[in-house]
Amino acid sequence: METMRRTLPSAFAALALGLAGGALLGGCGSSTTKTVSVAETQPKSQATVATQPSTSTATTPTATTPAPTSTAAAPTTTRSAPEPAFTEGSTRAEGVSEAAAAVRSRGYTPNNTAEYHSGQALRVLVGTRTGSGDGYGQQVFFFVNGRYIGTDAKEPSASVKVLAQSDTEVTVAYPLYRKNDALCCPGGGQATVHFALNNGHLTPLDPIPPANSKSALSRY
Repeated sequence: METMRRTLPSAFAALALGLAGGALLGGCGSSTTKTVSVAETQPKSQATVATQPSTSTATTPTATTPAPTSTAAAPTTTRSAPEPAFTEGSTRAEGVSEAAAAVRSRGYTPNNTAEYHSGQALRVLVGTRTGSGDGYGQQVFFFVNGRYIGTDAKEPSASVKVLAQSDTEVTVAYPLYRKNDALCCPGGGQATVHFALNNGHLTPLDPIPPANSKSALSRY
Protein backbone atom coordinates (compact mmCIF):
# COMPACT_ATOMS: atom_id res chain seq x y z
CA MET A 1 0.00 0.00 0.00
CA GLU A 2 2.83 2.22 0.97
CA THR A 3 4.53 1.40 -2.29
CA MET A 4 1.52 2.40 -4.45
CA ARG A 5 1.34 5.80 -2.81
CA ARG A 6 4.92 6.42 -3.66
CA THR A 7 4.62 5.46 -7.32
CA LEU A 8 1.38 7.38 -7.98
CA PRO A 9 2.81 10.80 -7.45
CA SER A 10 5.71 9.93 -9.78
CA ALA A 11 3.37 8.73 -12.48
CA PHE A 12 1.27 11.83 -12.25
CA ALA A 13 4.35 13.97 -12.41
CA ALA A 14 5.56 12.19 -15.56
CA LEU A 15 2.13 12.48 -17.12
CA ALA A 16 1.94 16.14 -16.40
CA LEU A 17 5.37 16.67 -17.74
CA GLY A 18 4.46 14.79 -20.93
CA LEU A 19 1.29 16.81 -21.40
CA ALA A 20 3.18 20.01 -20.94
CA GLY A 21 5.77 18.98 -23.51
CA GLY A 22 3.07 17.93 -25.93
CA ALA A 23 1.32 21.21 -25.50
CA LEU A 24 4.55 22.97 -26.07
CA LEU A 25 5.25 20.96 -29.18
CA GLY A 26 1.68 21.49 -30.40
CA GLY A 27 2.06 25.20 -29.92
CA CYS A 28 5.27 25.25 -31.81
CA GLY A 29 3.73 23.32 -34.70
CA SER A 30 0.71 25.56 -35.02
CA SER A 31 2.78 28.73 -35.02
CA THR A 32 4.61 27.81 -38.23
CA THR A 33 3.07 29.73 -41.22
CA LYS A 34 4.02 28.91 -44.79
CA THR A 35 3.66 31.95 -47.04
CA VAL A 36 3.42 31.39 -50.78
CA SER A 37 3.94 34.51 -52.86
CA VAL A 38 2.40 34.36 -56.34
CA ALA A 39 4.15 36.80 -58.66
CA GLU A 40 1.47 38.31 -60.80
CA THR A 41 2.91 38.70 -64.23
CA GLN A 42 1.36 41.60 -66.00
CA PRO A 43 1.12 40.95 -69.76
CA LYS A 44 3.41 43.25 -71.55
CA SER A 45 1.61 45.54 -73.93
CA GLN A 46 2.96 44.66 -77.25
CA ALA A 47 2.37 47.28 -79.89
CA THR A 48 1.36 45.57 -83.02
CA VAL A 49 2.86 47.43 -85.91
CA ALA A 50 0.67 47.01 -88.90
CA THR A 51 3.15 46.89 -91.69
CA GLN A 52 1.56 47.98 -94.83
CA PRO A 53 2.83 46.00 -97.77
CA SER A 54 5.16 48.17 -99.75
CA THR A 55 3.51 49.06 -102.95
CA SER A 56 5.98 48.97 -105.78
CA THR A 57 4.85 51.36 -108.43
CA ALA A 58 6.25 49.93 -111.58
CA THR A 59 6.59 52.64 -114.16
CA THR A 60 6.17 51.13 -117.53
CA PRO A 61 8.67 52.77 -119.84
CA THR A 62 7.00 54.49 -122.73
CA ALA A 63 8.20 52.96 -125.91
CA THR A 64 8.87 55.78 -128.31
CA THR A 65 8.74 54.60 -131.85
CA PRO A 66 11.18 56.66 -133.87
CA ALA A 67 9.84 58.18 -137.08
CA PRO A 68 10.96 56.19 -140.04
CA THR A 69 14.06 57.74 -141.47
CA SER A 70 14.32 57.81 -145.15
CA THR A 71 17.81 56.65 -145.99
CA ALA A 72 17.52 57.26 -149.67
CA ALA A 73 16.06 60.50 -150.93
CA ALA A 74 13.56 59.85 -153.64
CA PRO A 75 14.46 61.58 -156.87
CA THR A 76 12.29 64.58 -157.44
CA THR A 77 11.45 66.29 -160.66
CA THR A 78 11.67 70.04 -160.56
CA ARG A 79 8.31 71.39 -161.59
CA SER A 80 8.67 75.05 -160.86
CA ALA A 81 11.20 77.69 -161.75
CA PRO A 82 11.76 81.25 -160.65
CA GLU A 83 12.20 83.84 -163.35
CA PRO A 84 15.37 83.32 -165.40
CA ALA A 85 17.52 86.32 -166.22
CA PHE A 86 15.78 86.76 -169.57
CA THR A 87 12.24 86.62 -168.16
CA GLU A 88 10.00 89.63 -168.52
CA GLY A 89 7.22 88.58 -166.15
CA SER A 90 5.02 85.79 -164.87
CA THR A 91 1.42 85.09 -165.85
CA ARG A 92 -0.85 82.19 -165.06
CA ALA A 93 -1.83 80.28 -168.21
CA GLU A 94 -3.23 76.82 -167.51
CA GLY A 95 -4.39 75.72 -170.99
CA VAL A 96 -3.20 76.37 -174.50
CA SER A 97 -5.79 79.10 -175.04
CA GLU A 98 -4.56 80.96 -171.95
CA ALA A 99 -0.96 80.45 -173.07
CA ALA A 100 -1.76 81.83 -176.53
CA ALA A 101 -3.47 84.80 -174.92
CA ALA A 102 -0.34 85.44 -172.83
CA VAL A 103 1.74 85.46 -176.01
CA ARG A 104 -0.63 87.83 -177.80
CA SER A 105 -0.68 90.19 -174.84
CA ARG A 106 3.05 90.66 -175.39
CA GLY A 107 2.73 91.61 -179.03
CA TYR A 108 3.30 88.23 -180.61
CA THR A 109 1.13 85.70 -182.40
CA PRO A 110 1.64 81.98 -181.71
CA ASN A 111 3.00 80.10 -184.75
CA ASN A 112 1.77 76.63 -183.83
CA THR A 113 -0.34 76.02 -180.70
CA ALA A 114 0.14 72.24 -181.10
CA GLU A 115 3.67 72.74 -179.75
CA TYR A 116 2.16 73.57 -176.34
CA HIS A 117 1.99 70.29 -174.36
CA SER A 118 -0.24 70.74 -171.32
CA GLY A 119 0.90 67.45 -169.76
CA GLN A 120 4.50 68.59 -169.39
CA ALA A 121 6.06 70.64 -166.63
CA LEU A 122 7.99 72.75 -169.14
CA ARG A 123 5.84 74.01 -172.05
CA VAL A 124 6.65 76.18 -175.02
CA LEU A 125 5.16 78.33 -177.77
CA VAL A 126 6.97 80.13 -180.59
CA GLY A 127 5.47 83.47 -181.54
CA THR A 128 6.04 85.93 -184.38
CA ARG A 129 5.84 89.64 -183.84
CA THR A 130 2.24 90.66 -184.53
CA GLY A 131 1.93 92.69 -187.74
CA SER A 132 5.25 91.50 -189.13
CA GLY A 133 4.93 91.70 -192.91
CA ASP A 134 7.80 89.33 -193.66
CA GLY A 135 7.13 86.76 -190.93
CA TYR A 136 10.40 87.40 -189.14
CA GLY A 137 11.03 88.52 -185.62
CA GLN A 138 10.31 85.48 -183.49
CA GLN A 139 10.69 84.51 -179.84
CA VAL A 140 10.26 81.36 -177.73
CA PHE A 141 7.77 81.70 -174.87
CA PHE A 142 8.21 79.33 -171.92
CA PHE A 143 5.64 78.14 -169.40
CA VAL A 144 6.13 76.00 -166.28
CA ASN A 145 3.08 74.09 -165.08
CA GLY A 146 0.87 76.57 -166.91
CA ARG A 147 2.65 79.66 -165.59
CA TYR A 148 4.33 81.93 -168.12
CA ILE A 149 7.91 82.59 -167.05
CA GLY A 150 9.56 84.38 -169.98
CA THR A 151 11.25 84.19 -173.35
CA ASP A 152 14.43 82.65 -174.68
CA ALA A 153 16.16 86.01 -175.10
CA LYS A 154 15.50 89.70 -174.62
CA GLU A 155 15.64 90.42 -178.37
CA PRO A 156 13.87 88.37 -181.03
CA SER A 157 15.55 86.18 -183.62
CA ALA A 158 14.77 86.24 -187.34
CA SER A 159 13.26 82.80 -186.86
CA VAL A 160 13.45 79.94 -184.40
CA LYS A 161 12.26 76.35 -184.48
CA VAL A 162 11.41 73.84 -181.74
CA LEU A 163 13.36 70.62 -182.45
CA ALA A 164 12.39 68.55 -179.40
CA GLN A 165 10.80 68.85 -175.99
CA SER A 166 10.27 66.74 -172.88
CA ASP A 167 8.91 67.23 -169.38
CA THR A 168 11.80 69.44 -168.30
CA GLU A 169 13.74 70.29 -171.46
CA VAL A 170 13.16 72.07 -174.79
CA THR A 171 15.62 72.10 -177.70
CA VAL A 172 15.41 74.93 -180.22
CA ALA A 173 17.36 75.80 -183.36
CA TYR A 174 18.43 79.28 -184.45
CA PRO A 175 19.32 79.87 -188.15
CA LEU A 176 22.57 81.85 -188.24
CA TYR A 177 23.37 84.80 -190.49
CA ARG A 178 26.68 85.97 -191.77
CA LYS A 179 27.36 89.66 -192.16
CA ASN A 180 25.96 90.12 -195.68
CA ASP A 181 23.33 87.38 -195.75
CA ALA A 182 19.85 88.27 -196.92
CA LEU A 183 17.04 87.76 -194.43
CA CYS A 184 15.64 84.98 -196.53
CA CYS A 185 18.86 83.10 -196.81
CA PRO A 186 20.90 82.53 -193.63
CA GLY A 187 24.23 81.01 -194.64
CA GLY A 188 25.83 80.29 -191.30
CA GLY A 189 24.03 77.07 -190.47
CA GLN A 190 22.16 76.89 -187.21
CA ALA A 191 22.84 76.86 -183.49
CA THR A 192 21.11 74.31 -181.28
CA VAL A 193 20.32 75.39 -177.72
CA HIS A 194 18.86 73.23 -174.96
CA PHE A 195 16.74 74.94 -172.29
CA ALA A 196 16.16 72.94 -169.13
CA LEU A 197 14.73 73.18 -165.65
CA ASN A 198 17.73 72.74 -163.40
CA ASN A 199 17.45 73.02 -159.60
CA GLY A 200 14.43 75.25 -159.93
CA HIS A 201 15.94 77.46 -162.62
CA LEU A 202 15.26 77.49 -166.35
CA THR A 203 18.65 77.85 -167.95
CA PRO A 204 20.14 77.52 -171.45
CA LEU A 205 22.62 74.65 -171.51
CA ASP A 206 24.34 76.03 -174.63
CA PRO A 207 25.43 79.53 -175.66
CA ILE A 208 22.71 81.60 -177.29
CA PRO A 209 24.04 83.35 -180.42
CA PRO A 210 23.88 87.15 -180.39
CA ALA A 211 20.93 88.88 -181.98
CA ASN A 212 23.16 91.00 -184.25
CA SER A 213 26.85 90.95 -185.04
CA LYS A 214 29.19 92.56 -187.61
CA SER A 215 32.01 90.12 -187.06
CA ALA A 216 30.38 86.79 -186.09
CA LEU A 217 27.33 84.71 -186.82
CA SER A 218 24.09 86.05 -185.41
CA ARG A 219 20.39 85.24 -185.07
CA TYR A 220 19.19 88.18 -187.18
